[in-house]
Amino acid sequence: MATTADKMAANINFAKFAQATDLKKRLWFTIGALIVFRFLSHVPLPGVDPTVLKTLYAQTQGGVLDIFNTFSGGALERMSLIALGIMPYITASIVVQLAASLHPTLAAIKKEGESGRKRLNQYTRYGTVGLTAVQGYFIAVGLESFGAAQGMQAVVEPGTLFRITAVVSLIGGTMFLMWLGEQITSRGIGNGTSLIIMAGIVAQLPVTLANLFQSGREGSISGLLILGIIIVGLGLIALICFMERAQRRVLIQYPKRQTRQGLMQADRSHLPLKVNTAGVIPPIFASSLLLMPLTVSKFAGDQVAGESAWGDFVLALNQYLSHGSLVYMLLYGLGIVFFCFFYTALVFNPEETADNLKKNGGFIPGIRPGKNTENYLDYVLTRITVIGAAYLAFICLVPEYAISQAGIPFYLGGTSLLIVVNVTVDTVTQIQSHLLAHQYGDLIKKARLKGRMR
Repeated sequence: MATTADKMAANINFAKFAQATDLKKRLWFTIGALIVFRFLSHVPLPGVDPTVLKTLYAQTQGGVLDIFNTFSGGALERMSLIALGIMPYITASIVVQLAASLHPTLAAIKKEGESGRKRLNQYTRYGTVGLTAVQGYFIAVGLESFGAAQGMQAVVEPGTLFRITAVVSLIGGTMFLMWLGEQITSRGIGNGTSLIIMAGIVAQLPVTLANLFQSGREGSISGLLILGIIIVGLGLIALICFMERAQRRVLIQYPKRQTRQGLMQADRSHLPLKVNTAGVIPPIFASSLLLMPLTVSKFAGDQVAGESAWGDFVLALNQYLSHGSLVYMLLYGLGIVFFCFFYTALVFNPEETADNLKKNGGFIPGIRPGKNTENYLDYVLTRITVIGAAYLAFICLVPEYAISQAGIPFYLGGTSLLIVVNVTVDTVTQIQSHLLAHQYGDLIKKARLKGRMR
């Protein structure tokens, strides 16, 4: 059944788009920022030979690095200034949010409102710099030995100067992406961080499809399997669109109020609880936590191999957490479920919602206001979150497991599809909201003019 918001959105006049000046400015700013992001993904690190690096990277396709490369829009493959993408910022955000939920001091800061949010954002930035520095150092060390077994050298002049230059460049690239995402969120359309990740995935989509059809032409993948992948992809898109619009509507009753005609009228409304309240955040968070240590161990593996117990540990880590392995899928699935419940608890507060309903005189029929309403909302939200977590785990894990079993030598997972569809739907919804607000503005102006003429 279509909601009132859906009916209103269906009546939006897109001919008014040309008159929505603010919306056009926001769209052009968002497009320009994403173009800058794509340009930066082609700027290589100082001291890296792009030709040799491209040859060496082609030999590692289908592994964990391919997943990271997809999220960064091919920046890791080219080892550009933004090779780490925005993942260190996301990882730092996870750590700060977890700490704010567990540590009393940070929890008190979080309750300070806007000032507390700014302080936590500052801590997140500090954490981003630290994580990028650690990852950047190990990547620089790994690049120096990358390709040694094949008799090739990806770094022109290895040494301390290259390591310092690489770390500083990667920190600058990641911090610039973090700033760019914040600017898109405040001055553009949609969530900046999600849009940057989506832009990277979409940029790699033509390459992925070209590799898929090229493999079919060479005979390494059967035509029937390619057709099956396309059908499954379309089915997943339909499932994602359906689940992202699924809601549990809780009936809210308001007491009778006197109208101008002296009649007593009771108001009714609905509190919509989305089945997937957390959106694309759980897969992104789970991916970033898994990819951070795996990227380090993957690049460091060639240098430490067979030299020490640490080297054996790194090699074992790469083996057990390889793309499509049982341990990787288990950790990834548990991470998605955990962050689904964790982020839902951050986004929706049953206690605060119950208090607001009580202050406004609203109540759920059959449920007493106050603590009982809070418990009921928590009960409902927990159960629909179970469905949402299962849906996210299915979308992200099943395609990756099937593709790994089929032996496809490049990354083509459900996580990317989920992010692209979800972010696209969210962005289109925000565009519709701006158009709707613009139409309301025109109606209010016309009403004022008619009032003055009278």
